[in-house]
Amino acid sequence: MLNFKRLGSVGAVLGLTVAGTVAATGTASAASYNGACGSGYSVIGSKDVGEGNTFITYSRATGKNCVVTVSDTPGTPMVLDARLRIHRTDTVWKDSETDYGTFKYYAGPVYVKAVDTCVDYGGAAASNYVRVSYNVHCG
Repeated sequence: MLNFKRLGSVGAVLGLTVAGTVAATGTASAASYNGACGSGYSVIGSKDVGEGNTFITYSRATGKNCVVTVSDTPGTPMVLDARLRIHRTDTVWKDSETDYGTFKYYAGPVYVKAVDTCVDYGGAAASNYVRVSYNVHCG
């Protein structure tokens, strides 16, 4: 006679094992900073922006911040957005404050001199939703 309680437990364990394997193998690796801002820039923050990551960097030598959005799947064309500006309260971004388009690797770099002030920065990757942090990295 079959023990249905035991079969149910075995089925549940197998189901979880298969689900865990699919979840573990089905995710793309997160993008890492690619050095696109140039030498002397150090990463001071980052954010997951969908199918990529946006990195904000700073150079003590120049007093500039720089932002790039790096794709999680390099070589695959996708819409990427990188943006950076001196903090202000409006939601309108000037063309010089953004780099937006279809790219295979990254959007940016976008630079702003930001000594003794705060910045707004963000980006998007394969998404219409731009994730922005306002009034950050003051100094």
